[in-house]
Amino acid sequence: MTVKEYLSQAYRIDQRINSKLEQVASLRALATKATSTLSDTPPSGSRNVQSMENVIVKIIDLENEINEDIDTLVDLKREIVGVIKRIDNPEYQTLLELRYLCFYSWEKVAVEMEYDLRYLHKLHRKALEQCSAFVPAGK
Repeated sequence: MTVKEYLSQAYRIDQRINSKLEQVASLRALATKATSTLSDTPPSGSRNVQSMENVIVKIIDLENEINEDIDTLVDLKREIVGVIKRIDNPEYQTLLELRYLCFYSWEKVAVEMEYDLRYLHKLHRKALEQCSAFVPAGK
């Protein structure tokens, strides 16, 4: 795994968490959706309670997965912060933090740091070179 791939892991986990949150919201909407039918005949009394139960179980399972992913993300970000702090150049640190911990786009990083985009990419390459010495082995 390259240094860039290592640092990008947090973004991918964050994306998965957001995707699962959207799934939970969709399931919650499904669980609360109620349709009523007007009819002269009385209801049969055999509502599909099991279907609602299945939706609730899926919500709980997804929420547990989200909590596990959040724990993983927090641990990984802590690890990445440790790697970034070992770099001597504060400019490199800021660039890497904005890009890989705050998940800023290149354009937003350039605006925040008040640099031209091409110069920022040059700085990024140098920051990654310095960072490579501190990335944990096997990662």
